[in-house]
Amino acid sequence: MPELPETETIARDLDREIRGRTITGVVVTKADVLRGATPAELVDRVVGRQVERAWRRAKLVVLDLAGPATNDRIVVQPRFTGALLLSRGPLPDAEAPYSTLHFTLDDGRALHYRDIRRLGTVTVMGPDRFAEYSAGIGIEPLDPTFTDSHLSGILRGSKQAVKKVLMDQRVVVGIGNIYANEACWRAGIDPSRSARTVTPDEAAALRAGIVGVLTESIAARGTSFRDYRDASGGRGDFERSLAVYGRGGESCLRCGARLVETHAIDGRTTVLCAGCQR
Repeated sequence: MPELPETETIARDLDREIRGRTITGVVVTKADVLRGATPAELVDRVVGRQVERAWRRAKLVVLDLAGPATNDRIVVQPRFTGALLLSRGPLPDAEAPYSTLHFTLDDGRALHYRDIRRLGTVTVMGPDRFAEYSAGIGIEPLDPTFTDSHLSGILRGSKQAVKKVLMDQRVVVGIGNIYANEACWRAGIDPSRSARTVTPDEAAALRAGIVGVLTESIAARGTSFRDYRDASGGRGDFERSLAVYGRGGESCLRCGARLVETHAIDGRTTVLCAGCQR
């Protein structure tokens, strides 16, 4: 966490709020989140640059910067507890101690990268480095090229559990633990099943489950169980729509059976209905 809906929400907020703004300064307080640049190098590469666009790739928030020589990108991977927060003045007391760095903007606001556990990263990439990185990860599940047959082919080629395949960022990006659980439930598929046993019809149902839950969560501005916040510090609202994740021991919304919670699949919390997920 944040997964695809949460990073998409942050990216859309930032694109609306800071597109066209110029970065006038950088303050780094926790340099261990930086990758590929020292604090001084970060300053040199971004100060005076205009934000052309904010967008998402996989679970990354990407800020495209205008010239002069190369179109660098600030690439933020929030991982478990990271967030990009816009502020005019100091951050709230609950957030301020966890600000690792912030970019000052020409309108007087600041964009903070807040990370409680400091497991996320901030990187500046040139076009070639970003293209290389992007080529090494998988297809976007909301892209039109992510078809029923494409997903079926991915699943047929793996002996791993369905849930593990969905969460493998090398083949499909953006799906983490929450939405893998939800998509499998929607499709009626046991997440522990060997992926190669999923039929083409089941793969079609699973793709519909993936696209549906991601799209609905984006509309609800994501899921805030613990640390996720949008760019304004707000919480997502999709938690109330979750069918299985976080509901271990409760009744299945489809068949009424008791939901099972286990860590046996990949060491992470998996919740499923043994009554209607096969």
